[in-house]
Amino acid sequence: MAVTMEYDAVVVGAGAAGMTAALATARSGLSTVVIEKAPVYGGSTARSGAGIWIPNNEVILAAGVPDTPSKADTYLAAVVGPEVPAARRQAFLTGGPRAISFLLRWSPLRFSWMRGYPDYYPELPGGMPDGRSIEPQALDANILGAEYTKLNPSYVPTPPGTVVYDVDYKWLSLVARHPQGVATATEIVWRYLQLSAQGQKPISMGQALAGGLRAGLLAAGVPVWLDTPLLDLHVENGRVAGVVARRDGQEVLIRARQKTIIGSGGFEHNERMRKQYQEAPIGTDWTVGAASNTGDGIEAGERAGAALGLMDDAWWGPMIPLPDGPWFCLSERTLPGTIFVNQAGRRFVNEAAPYSDVVHVMYEKDHIPCWMITDQEYRNRYLFKDLAPLLPYPEGWYEAKDWSIGGLAAKIGVPAAALRATVDRFNAQARAGRDPDFHRGDSAYDAYFADPTNQPSPCLAPIWLPPFYAFKIVPGDLGTKGGLVTDARARVLRPDGSAIPGLYAAGNASAAVMGHSYAGAGSTLGPAMTFGYVAGTDLAARK
Repeated sequence: MAVTMEYDAVVVGAGAAGMTAALATARSGLSTVVIEKAPVYGGSTARSGAGIWIPNNEVILAAGVPDTPSKADTYLAAVVGPEVPAARRQAFLTGGPRAISFLLRWSPLRFSWMRGYPDYYPELPGGMPDGRSIEPQALDANILGAEYTKLNPSYVPTPPGTVVYDVDYKWLSLVARHPQGVATATEIVWRYLQLSAQGQKPISMGQALAGGLRAGLLAAGVPVWLDTPLLDLHVENGRVAGVVARRDGQEVLIRARQKTIIGSGGFEHNERMRKQYQEAPIGTDWTVGAASNTGDGIEAGERAGAALGLMDDAWWGPMIPLPDGPWFCLSERTLPGTIFVNQAGRRFVNEAAPYSDVVHVMYEKDHIPCWMITDQEYRNRYLFKDLAPLLPYPEGWYEAKDWSIGGLAAKIGVPAAALRATVDRFNAQARAGRDPDFHRGDSAYDAYFADPTNQPSPCLAPIWLPPFYAFKIVPGDLGTKGGLVTDARARVLRPDGSAIPGLYAAGNASAAVMGHSYAGAGSTLGPAMTFGYVAGTDLAARK
């Protein structure tokens, strides 16, 4: 085995966690290298909408968001509960704002408040109906040079000639219903024209976030070795002192004088691990996480003696399995004119609840698969995926279509009388504007992706206009949330609670600081970047 060279820090994974960690180590004066298994950098970050949930950061405070450390602490404690140690929650709340300020200084990233995007439980103490999330502004891809071609593609590519932000999708879904929808459609084109006229090549959302982090590493002189998978951790005298990897077809040892940081993502594309740790039915077909996320860093950490946590959980979301891959069903299930029913033809959940909660209920009640029932009025009104209103659904998108509710029930194998009764009951409640059964619309979060022009409730509309449609819903995810157990300093811990010398972890390779819950938009990326920063700046490994 050849020894390439020594660095002060070796970082595994070129997503948000790994690249933030690498930038932090480099700007702390440590020589740093990043190794990435895939032939592209950015991982799931580049595929994402790039919402970032970090309370009290300077971006939201400058925008006038009335956040305080006390509010954030109260809210996060209420959301997460006692399962996550208070010290680790506090490390996130303290380190997060510092991470954002650090990136504003040492990268070209600039951020905007996602105005009006609520915390996921805004009614809890400390919750904020207008939200705390931020997202990156458009980035000029020209600053990446040849590295732009190595950026992982988006999960949902933006239409050519547009610059789309995460907060735009709320209104784009309503382009046929609300004046703001038309204004937003115009704005996303105008943004592109303005930036292009300045000679820019604008990219947004996850592309901007991953690209901005990579640009920061370029400026700091940090190499990112693609096509370099981790094979194992290198241990010397009980201390993790680097990694064994494969580069250019050869096994290489990359020694780390100070620290090794695992930011290699979750295990969503590892069929064996998913079946070992997670409840059936489960598999790799329903995730939208990066294909390279197969748990390599988690398993290497476990071999080095690390404890694992939250391995049964994921960043869940209801998915529609489409011919070209799973579709993360976000606004589609929230807009009025839809219900979810189980195999008995009954509603069982608030369809507009936070997506992770919906899937938790699907598993708890054994409602897998379930069905989203809609009608032609819904199709006439709203954007669905990237399909404009009024256009017919491709046949491969829906499970069944029929001109009667009874006929639809027969095609999806649920009792016809039960489905008719469910639709009738829901329709009566929708016309009254209240859902006493599952309280859809009671939370400010429920209304975010709803239709403010629909009355008496933006969240509820009767299902009455044939033909009727049934979409299959399965438990998908944005990635797994279990992994190496870490402390408040992002150090990887053994089962006895002691730290493994020299080893750190952040992002989906570590057990999530959110526990089994989800505080707001960007609860994956916010902690990933925060603990990447914490790992990169921790001084313990230097002593």
